[in-house]
Amino acid sequence: MTAPTPPGGGGDTLAPEPTTTTQTETPKRTFVLEERPQAETSIRLFSFRASDEDLADLKRRIAATRWPDRELVNDASQGVQLATMQKLADYWLNSHDWRKVEAKINSYPNFITNIDGVDIHFIHVKSKHPDAKPLVVTHGWPGSIIEQLKIIDPLTDPTSFGGSAEDAFDVVIPSLPGYGFSGKPTKLGWDPQRIARAWITLMGRLGYDRFFASGGDWGTPVTEQIALQAPREVIAIHTNMPFAMPADVARAAFAGGPPPEGLDADELRAFEQLKFFFGKGLAYAQEMGNRPQTLYAVDDSPIGLAAWIIDHDIDSYRLIARAFDGVAEGLTRDDVLDNITLYWLTKTGVSSSRLYWENKLAFFVPLGQTVPVVISSFPEELYQVPKSWAEKAYSNLIYYQRHPKGGHFAAWEQPQAFVDDLRNGFRSLR
Repeated sequence: MTAPTPPGGGGDTLAPEPTTTTQTETPKRTFVLEERPQAETSIRLFSFRASDEDLADLKRRIAATRWPDRELVNDASQGVQLATMQKLADYWLNSHDWRKVEAKINSYPNFITNIDGVDIHFIHVKSKHPDAKPLVVTHGWPGSIIEQLKIIDPLTDPTSFGGSAEDAFDVVIPSLPGYGFSGKPTKLGWDPQRIARAWITLMGRLGYDRFFASGGDWGTPVTEQIALQAPREVIAIHTNMPFAMPADVARAAFAGGPPPEGLDADELRAFEQLKFFFGKGLAYAQEMGNRPQTLYAVDDSPIGLAAWIIDHDIDSYRLIARAFDGVAEGLTRDDVLDNITLYWLTKTGVSSSRLYWENKLAFFVPLGQTVPVVISSFPEELYQVPKSWAEKAYSNLIYYQRHPKGGHFAAWEQPQAFVDDLRNGFRSLR
């Protein structure tokens, strides 16, 4: 993401959708696609099987890592700690099983469709309940569709997961362009606004003329842009990383100065989180925003990629480091390595970074939404948005929930809380 700066529609016909995907053994090809039809608007089945050669190469590269010296401090202030990375490498080399998460991904209906010249991958799971409402959920960086795997079944099959039939959704989870199984743009211009247009086209292509949308990290600007571009099609949006920072707070936090006068306890904590992030947490975003092509190491070294990915924000790093110390809190070691391995096998370390270079939007700055908005507020997000800020930023805020636990990767870390907010927040609009 970038630091805040100072102040299509579809409708194409979809062929009947199969309920399961197919998986073809093709050891010399990583991606398994049907032959491309002439019509660019077609939707094709997709499955993925990493070759044995690629997985063996990954293990060889992990084993051959040339390690740096240990950091000179006893904390993470110099970056990802050597002990954490060596524990991660040991588990990745000796215990992690990519085939398990690969089978999980392929257990859902996966598809590819070409939008604006780029192949867009998405998972599309329809509920068995006839009144289910469509929902598109967008991941961010350094996430992927793996972030959302834990919420698919509770959203599409609520009666098996503590909900009622009236809570059901048809769920669409696309991979951002340049991420995961989606194609890598070969031309400039794939910013959040253009991705939003692509998602609107995708939902139309799937036959949805009205839908809900949700997202965090990059998924927030994409989701907000969907609502700004298609307010008639969007019933409501949800985010766990709201664009709700007041202008005076932005100026003071970005400058590293004292807080504005009159902040209450929740607002003051949010200010301190923002001040810390702008002062010490933006290194990764600044590099990708200015020089993404310089990151050759992340496509050449699995350990280089893993270190870059887990250093997103200090709270997420601590969560991940604890997992490799044997304390699973929100994310397990397998969760973390499932996602990193997806980046490795699809060679998207550099291509995913280019979204930062493309983006010209300021983060956290309110955009003037008019559609109904649902907000999940987590304490270890980049900042835990206070309700007072959310009410000022979103004129049609219909639901706000402040959670006692959880951070940046909300659907992944705290799937039950995430699902509850989607159910409760959107219920009055179904």
